[in-house]
Amino acid sequence: MPSSVRSLCRPDRRPRWDVSRRAGQAGPVIDVRRADEADLQQLAAVEAAADELFVPLGITDLPAPATAEERAAAWRVLVAGRPVQGLAVLELVDGAVHLEQLAVHPAAMRQGIGGALLAAVVEAAREQGADRVTLTTYAEVPWNGPFYARHGWRETDDLTPGLRSLRAREVELGLDRHGVRIVMTRTGDVG
Repeated sequence: MPSSVRSLCRPDRRPRWDVSRRAGQAGPVIDVRRADEADLQQLAAVEAAADELFVPLGITDLPAPATAEERAAAWRVLVAGRPVQGLAVLELVDGAVHLEQLAVHPAAMRQGIGGALLAAVVEAAREQGADRVTLTTYAEVPWNGPFYARHGWRETDDLTPGLRSLRAREVELGLDRHGVRIVMTRTGDVG
């Protein structure tokens, strides 16, 4: 396990990840934990605020944020901050952990929350025994494809049946009209 991420046991047995910054970097430790019921109620507001970042790019018709009930049905939801400042929604797709949604409230951006959530996603995949983490995203939006690439994800065209289905759903929702959508994967330190 990387020294920057350690799983913490809590009395309720719900994992948390203490994601420390790299040696020599200033800043607080970011506590990433599995979402509880109160957290789930806050997710739509964080996602809606993060979606506002797309408006200057002309992307004004993204699907509405998921409800707390819909998010509760996910395989796992990780959050950072109290109140929630960032979230990662995970599903299981063809034996891999799939990052369905990552969002950080704009007021909390550039503080390491997104990176901390990604580190916790990798750790959750490792704990699950998955050999990779996948995601779909916009290739050229700076806080999408380039952000994930800086954190170890690489574009792939080796799509499993589940990933092909996810991409077909994105096309159906019209997400491709806003820019090139890609599938990315991270494998080396997972599993």
